[in-house]
Amino acid sequence: MIRLIGYLFGLASVAALAAAAVAAVYLTTVTKDLPDYEVLSRYAPPVMTRVHAGNGALIAEYAHERRLFLPIQAIPDRVKAAFLSAEDKNFYTHPGVDLWGLGRAILVNLQNFGSGRRPVGASTITQQVAKNFLLSSDQTMDRKIKEAILSFRIEQAYSKDKILELYLNEIFFGLNSYGIAAASLTYFDKPVTELTIAETAYLASLPKGPANYHPYRHTQAALDRRNWVIDRLVENGFVSQADGEAAKKEDLGVNLRRGGGNVFASDYFAEEVRRQIVDKYGTKALYEGGLSVRTSLDPNLQVAARKALQDGLLSYDERRGYRGPVTHIDMGSDWGVPLADVPSLGDVPEWEVAVVLSTSKTDVQIGLKPDRDGAGKVVPERLRGTIKADAMDWAYRSGRGDRKTAKSPDGVLQPGDVVYAERIGGETSTNYRLRQPPKVQGGFVAMDPHTGRVLALVGGFSYAQSEFNRATQAMRQPGSSFKPFVYAAALDSGYTPASVVLDAPVEFVSGGEVWRPQNDGGGSVGPATLRFAIEHSRNLMTVRLANDMGMNLVAEYAERFGIYDHMQPVLSMSLGAGETTVMRMVSAYAVIANGGKQIKPTLIDRIQDRYGKTIFKHEERVCEGCNAPDWHNQDEPVVADDRLQVLDPMTAYQITSMMQGVIQRGTAYGKIKLDRDVAGKTGTTNDAKDTWFVGFTPNIVAGVYIGYDNPTPMGRGATGGSMSAPVFNEFMQTAVKGTPPSKFKVPDGMQMIAVNRKTGMAAVEGDPDTIVEAFKPGTGPADSLSVIGMDSNMQPDEIMKSSPQVNQAVQSGTPGLF
Repeated sequence: MIRLIGYLFGLASVAALAAAAVAAVYLTTVTKDLPDYEVLSRYAPPVMTRVHAGNGALIAEYAHERRLFLPIQAIPDRVKAAFLSAEDKNFYTHPGVDLWGLGRAILVNLQNFGSGRRPVGASTITQQVAKNFLLSSDQTMDRKIKEAILSFRIEQAYSKDKILELYLNEIFFGLNSYGIAAASLTYFDKPVTELTIAETAYLASLPKGPANYHPYRHTQAALDRRNWVIDRLVENGFVSQADGEAAKKEDLGVNLRRGGGNVFASDYFAEEVRRQIVDKYGTKALYEGGLSVRTSLDPNLQVAARKALQDGLLSYDERRGYRGPVTHIDMGSDWGVPLADVPSLGDVPEWEVAVVLSTSKTDVQIGLKPDRDGAGKVVPERLRGTIKADAMDWAYRSGRGDRKTAKSPDGVLQPGDVVYAERIGGETSTNYRLRQPPKVQGGFVAMDPHTGRVLALVGGFSYAQSEFNRATQAMRQPGSSFKPFVYAAALDSGYTPASVVLDAPVEFVSGGEVWRPQNDGGGSVGPATLRFAIEHSRNLMTVRLANDMGMNLVAEYAERFGIYDHMQPVLSMSLGAGETTVMRMVSAYAVIANGGKQIKPTLIDRIQDRYGKTIFKHEERVCEGCNAPDWHNQDEPVVADDRLQVLDPMTAYQITSMMQGVIQRGTAYGKIKLDRDVAGKTGTTNDAKDTWFVGFTPNIVAGVYIGYDNPTPMGRGATGGSMSAPVFNEFMQTAVKGTPPSKFKVPDGMQMIAVNRKTGMAAVEGDPDTIVEAFKPGTGPADSLSVIGMDSNMQPDEIMKSSPQVNQAVQSGTPGLF
């Protein structure tokens, strides 16, 4: 017997040794290609880029995986407790693998064998980190062994808090959200520090299977799982029994975050910022780099700019009449279902999609597009409204603006027509106004002239309608809004605002072609001052002036101001025949507004990387002593302004003063009404295909362009003064509200001399037709009347006799090309 026992013992020992050898060989094979767990110390997950307005409000987020990295110190204890209770309650005590939990899971799985229930897992948080960061998700024994070995090694190399930090920032929560910070924003639209017990428990339930606990598709399963986590919190002593019971009685309370930003009407601005970041740093940096971008956008001015441009576009479009419904649907037994599929203009929330239910001579009954619930199902509620006849009277016009035969609602709309309607009369009103998206488009830019910071940017009526940005991408002719730069070149070259140019027919021959420029509306007024020429936008005078000083000089100035990269020095370009953008024109006017300093227009103030290091800032000026630790009676620090002076400050003031006249007496007369100094210039191209107005106060410059994307004549009466100037005025009324009135600064040394507004010579005492003009030192009114474009010198009375229309034209303000 003893021999038998010895034999069996020896056999068992050999078997054990053999098994150990096999295990050793297996473990050696498995571990020889284990990934390097030290990469965890260099963990830099893809993190979303966030773009903020100037006041810190979120504009947009960009990410392939929505993730915000939070250090463990910033994660509340309650949140940590919820995940430990749900996933690994022994996390802070086990060495990487929970042997007790593993044994318990084996027993449960044996008991449930054959019952059809899912096997119970026993992976610790450390094991999940090993799997998520270093291994594949293959359900194999090899992978499980590797996971356990790596878990032991990770536990030896990193602290528990570091491992938990990795886990909470990496796990997937569904809805493209990765990490606890992004999940909190996605599901509850709040930071993790504000999560309640119930909300925290729900988030902790998601890593097991986000799709299985979807808040709308599987609401009851989500509630059951959340309540189970709450029970574990109570059981483990993290939450009191009373608080746990109260939390379980709450609804899920999910408030899904629909958009990445909360600054209204900022889509065009955000898209331009996105393009610039991609151009500068690449797509990977934008979508994975975790950049923090602070922009120059002023949310209040952005809303004002968007409204002003929309009002201008709609005013013109409605004068052209109604073009027909968005689409037509078969209403059937429930009109709400097909109507719910018609897309809305998401960035024009004032407009609702509606279907015509019935029409009469006095009104139209409409049904409003129903909402969808979180699961995407159309809600059962059906809301209705009324469009009265006087709320759609503009629709009785033809496309030419004439009155149509139909003079009542039933002659315009039919049941089943899908239209846009805007509520009027307050939130509880059921009265609506008929609307239609305009075909005409436009662009708007507002800028701080002293820094180049873009405060507002609108690229069209609606980003949802068209993503093409007409403020930065549309190349259009600026027309007469270019003329101030012709006159700036002249004033820098010795001319004065009182210099006189002949306004009379002229022709130029080049390459066998004859060019005969004309004033808008034809006609001419004879000799007149440069001030008169710019105030009334006289083409013939501008061309003569450009010809007199040379187009090479004009081209140099146009390029210096950044209006064109390369301008052909041909005379037609002096009338704005080249193509440029609203952004470039506003930037050029900003140089005049700030006294001649070159600026770099920017939408981005600062960019920081994921670690908070500033990698870009727009402000390049240096301030020595601004960061002094203490004050020892030293002088106040001064910001060194080394920007290039591209225009004489005195010239800038002269042009500004002349453009004030555009508003006071010229082509924008009666269109701009502000309680402070304001200057600007209208612009209208041939056949009124483009209409412009660019102007400024001492502290803000803005420009607007209106026209069809496919250049088309906009009809009689469409000018920069009638279409674009009112948009500028509406915006400025809001922009300057609540700020003290300011005046343009007169440079030191500038001489203010009264001159006769017709002849430009010094005014005599008692002369009723005088204006105070600005002259540079060493210049002044001419002693005799010298007319540019006229060979001989004549006395004022002789010129008046030779051109008797001068007096009447100057007084009546006969317009030129606006």
